[in-house]
Amino acid sequence: MKYSIIFAAVLAALAVSACDKKPTVVTPTVVTVPVPGPAGPTGATGSSGMTGQTGSSGATGSTGNTGAAGSSGGTGATGATGAQGKTGGETVVVIPPTPAPEPAR
Repeated sequence: MKYSIIFAAVLAALAVSACDKKPTVVTPTVVTVPVPGPAGPTGATGSSGMTGQTGSSGATGSTGNTGAAGSSGGTGATGATGAQGKTGGETVVVIPPTPAPEPAR
């Protein structure tokens, strides 16, 4: 008997928790936004502003002195002339003939 009361309580808790709850329906609030009307007429043109003052020009600096010209360098010494070479004797240059191309295989 002591188990039957506990069993009945657990069975009742499961039965109640198994029921589907209906979801709550939230209806959104409709907000009406006013539409702007046509543009109004253009306003009058404003007056022009005052012209600013012109700045003063600065004083020009004096020109500096011209520097002295440098001295020219001396001419260098001429080098010694070498002895004239001997002319060639009867030198013969032999160029070997180019080999003939190999026939295609």
